[in-house]
Amino acid sequence: MIRKANKNELRKQRHLRVRKTLHGTTERPRLNVFRSLHHIYAQIINDETGVTLVSASTVEKEVSASLVNGGNTEAAKAVGTAIAKRAAEKGIEKVVFDRGGYIYHGRVAALAAAAREAGLDF
Repeated sequence: MIRKANKNELRKQRHLRVRKTLHGTTERPRLNVFRSLHHIYAQIINDETGVTLVSASTVEKEVSASLVNGGNTEAAKAVGTAIAKRAAEKGIEKVVFDRGGYIYHGRVAALAAAAREAGLDF
């Protein structure tokens, strides 16, 4: 019997397909996005060394303090602003955007727009 792939398995396949060509460097690290039903997470990663340089999510108290719900576009905007501010503190201005296999729409697009507005270049 052939097993049907679920949504998350299909997303992981898309993510791996994109990651074959997308690579974060020291000059332009990778801004990775992961969204769950209740939260959204963002990391800036240097793939050459395999180190996470900066991260932000709706799980953190300082980001979620003003939020009612961690799984909507307002929360994604807050995470995008937070990741951009933390990146600026570390001296990171340019990144490569990795949407994580998700459609560039809704929460993912809101996070990207807020990060751009706060000063990240991608």
